[in-house]
Amino acid sequence: MNRAIKKVAVLGSGIMGSRIACHFANIGVEVLLLDIAPKELDPAETAKGLTLDSSAVKNRIVNQAFQSTLAAKPAALYDPTKAELVKLGNFDDDMPKIADYDWIIEVVVENLAIKKSVFETVEKYRKSGTLVTSNTSGIPIHLMTDGRSEDFKKHFCGTHFFNPPRYLRLLEIIPTKDTDPEVVKFLMNYGDLFLGKETVLCKDTPAFIANRIGIYAIMSGMHTIEKMGFTVGEIDRMTGPIIGRAKSATFRTMDVVGLDTTVKVATNLYEGLPHDESRDAFKLPKIVQELYDKKWWGDKTKQGYFKKTVDKNGQKDILELNLKTMEYGERTKASYESLSKVKDIENVKERLPILVNAEDKAGEFYRATFYDMFKYCSMRIPEIADELYRIDQAVAAGFAWEIGPFETWDVLGVKETAQKMEAAGMKPAPWVQEMLDGGHERFYKFEKGKKLYYDIPSKSYKVVPGTEGFVILEAYKENNVVFQNAGSTVYDIGDGILNVEFHTKMNAIGGEVIEGINTAISKAEENYRGVVIGNESQQFSAGANLAMLFMYASDQEYDEIDMMIRQFQQTMVRARFSDIPVVSAPSGLALGGGCELSMHCDAIQAHAETYIGLVEVGVGLIPGGGGTKELTLRASDEYSEGDPELNILQKYFMNIATAKVATSAAEAAEMSILKSSDRITLNRSRLLADAKARAIELAEAGYTRPTERKDIKVHGRSSMAMFEAGVTGMLYGNYISEHDAKIAKKLAYVMSGGDLTSNTLVSEQYLLDLEREAFLSLTGEPKTLERIHSILFKGKPLRN
Repeated sequence: MNRAIKKVAVLGSGIMGSRIACHFANIGVEVLLLDIAPKELDPAETAKGLTLDSSAVKNRIVNQAFQSTLAAKPAALYDPTKAELVKLGNFDDDMPKIADYDWIIEVVVENLAIKKSVFETVEKYRKSGTLVTSNTSGIPIHLMTDGRSEDFKKHFCGTHFFNPPRYLRLLEIIPTKDTDPEVVKFLMNYGDLFLGKETVLCKDTPAFIANRIGIYAIMSGMHTIEKMGFTVGEIDRMTGPIIGRAKSATFRTMDVVGLDTTVKVATNLYEGLPHDESRDAFKLPKIVQELYDKKWWGDKTKQGYFKKTVDKNGQKDILELNLKTMEYGERTKASYESLSKVKDIENVKERLPILVNAEDKAGEFYRATFYDMFKYCSMRIPEIADELYRIDQAVAAGFAWEIGPFETWDVLGVKETAQKMEAAGMKPAPWVQEMLDGGHERFYKFEKGKKLYYDIPSKSYKVVPGTEGFVILEAYKENNVVFQNAGSTVYDIGDGILNVEFHTKMNAIGGEVIEGINTAISKAEENYRGVVIGNESQQFSAGANLAMLFMYASDQEYDEIDMMIRQFQQTMVRARFSDIPVVSAPSGLALGGGCELSMHCDAIQAHAETYIGLVEVGVGLIPGGGGTKELTLRASDEYSEGDPELNILQKYFMNIATAKVATSAAEAAEMSILKSSDRITLNRSRLLADAKARAIELAEAGYTRPTERKDIKVHGRSSMAMFEAGVTGMLYGNYISEHDAKIAKKLAYVMSGGDLTSNTLVSEQYLLDLEREAFLSLTGEPKTLERIHSILFKGKPLRN
C-alpha cells in the first residue's frame, strides 16, 4: 500500500514523548499528544473548585509536560509556531481519536505491564493497517505483542528515538518476527528522508545497538578512570571533542542524562547478559556507586559530578567532585603533552593516532579504553548486528561521535592495533584475524565514489546500504581532486559538479579558502556545470580569518586590510555573477563570512540544524564581505505599496546590530537569510547530495549569469535620523557602550546608502564600497582590536 504519514499520535507526554511530538511538528505533521488523567486534585485545582472530571484537571499532566518541553533549552522546535500542530489530550477522553491517525507511538513508562495495557486499549480504536511502535530503550520488543491481533503484530515494531530527538540523529528500528518487512522498509526510509535520522535496523537484543555499546564504553571507561586515578576535569577534557565526541564528554553527559538512568541501563544489562564475556564491566565501580547511593544523580538532583554554586562575591560557579574524597572543589584540567601536540590539528582522524600512541598517561588511558571498546564491538557481531557498519552508525548517531568504533580502528590501523590489543590481553573476535589473513586490512574502503564495508560472511566488500545516493567526500580523495591547497580542496563529485571543501580551523575563510572558491568557479566555467560549497565537518564556517585581520590591524597595515576585504567582496560577487550555478550547503555554524558566502550563492541547500547569522558586530565590526549590502538589498525587495519601509529596514538592521544567529534553518528563512527558493535538508548525511542535485537542477533549467542589481532603494538621511535616535536612546540608557554606538552608526550609514538627501536607487557595488570603507575605519578602533584579541586568545565565542 502507499503509506503517508499526515497525523501521528504520541502516547505519553514525558520528556521523550513531548520531544518526539515536537520533532514531528517540526516537519509539519499533525500530532495528538496524550497522557494519563490525574487520580487526585492538586491544591490549586481544589481551591478553584474543580473536580477530577474537569477538562483542565484531566489534561493537567499533558499540559504541564508539554509546556515544560516548550520552555526547555535547547529548543525542541525549529519554529515556536509549530507548537500549534500538537493537540493535547488524555487517555480517558481522547484515545478514540487515534482511529484517525496514521502512526501511533507509545512512549509511556518503562514497564512491560503498563505498555501491554496501553496496547490493549490502542487495539480497540486503531484502524487496520495503522502503524504502532514503541519507543522503549530496553524492554524486549517481542514481549509487547502477547495477546494482540495478527494485524497489530504485522504493523508493530520498536522505534527507539534518542534524546533529544531533534538533535541526536539516531532512530533504531527493531522489528519482531511478526513485523511485515514492508513496514520495516517504510520506517527505515521515512526516518531517513522525513525525520532526518540515521535509521539503523537492530536485532531485538538487550539495549539494542547504541546503548549496548555506548553504556559499555562508559562503564568500562569508569573502571579504568578509577583504576588510573584521573580527575573529573581531566577525563572531560580527554573524552570530548578532542577525540571526536560530544562537548559534554563523559561526566557532564552523565549529569545531564541522569546518573540514575545510566545506572539503570547498566544494571539491566548486567542482569540480562549472563553469557556476555565482558559482563563485569557493567558492574558499578565505586565512583558511580557512591554517587548513586547518595542520590547525587546530576542536574535533576542539583549535584552530581559537578555542582553549581555561588561564590563569596555572588558570582555563579561550578565545582567539580573529587573522586577520591567525594567532596566538591575547584575545577581541574588535563595537562598532558599529547593533548598539547594535537591542539592545532583540526581533523580528528589526524589527532587520534597521536593521542592513542602517546607515551604519557593520557595515551595509556586511550589505549586501555579504545582497545577494550574495539574488542567488545568485534565480539558483538553477529549477536547484536550482522554487519559492522550498523554498530558504527548507531553509536556515532546516538552518542554524537564523529566516527564510530570500527571507523576509529581503521584510523589507527587495523592490523597494527589488533596486534597491540592481543599483546595487552584484549584479543578481538576471531573474524578480525580471518579478515586480515584474507588480505583485507580495513573495515571500510572507497571505490568509485561509494563507501564499502567488509562483509564478514562473504569475506568481501559491499556498498554500505542506503548510502548509494550520498556524496561522501572521502570517496573522492584518491582520484577526483582537481585542486588543493592548505585550506581547501576541490573535488569532481560527478555529473559535471565540483565541490569546494574547507579544512582550516573551524573552516575559517582566509586567503587559501578564497583561492579554492575562485579556482573551482573558474574550472567549472570551463569544463563543468556547477559548484557546491560544503563539507562533512561539524561546522560550515565560523567566519573570516580573524588572526590575519588582527595582525594587519595591530601593525596598522590598512592597505593590506583594504586589499583583503576587496578580495573577499570580489569572491562573494564571483559566487553570484558566474556562468555556472553555485550552491552553498551550510550545516552547523555558518557565521559572519560563512553567512555572507551562503547568501551570495545562487541557492542555499541548508541542513535543518544550521546556525547562521552576521555576527561581526560582536568583534567591533560590521559585515564587510557583502553581508550589509545583501540585507539592505533584501529589505528593499520586501518593500511594497503601503508598507512602512523604515520599519522593514529597521528589522534587517537589528539582525546585524544584535549579531542575531538563527537557531535553525527555519529561523534563518524567517530572518530572510534563506530565500523562499532556498531549500532545507533534514538528514545531514544527504546534504551534499541534495546540494549537488540542486546545482544540476539549476544548470539543466538553463542557468544564465545574473546581472548586478542597480535598483536597491535606500533612504539616506530619513533612515539615518531614525537609526541615530534609536542608537542615542540605547546609549543614554546604558544599554550599549560608546563603541557599540559607533559601530551601529557606521552600519546605519551603509544601510541608509550614505548621506543622501532623499530616497535613491543605488547599485550593489555602491553599497559594497560604503560597506568596505566602514569596515576599514572600524579596524583602526582600539576597542575593536581588544575584542578581536579576546576572542583569539581567551577562547570567547564569536556569537552572542
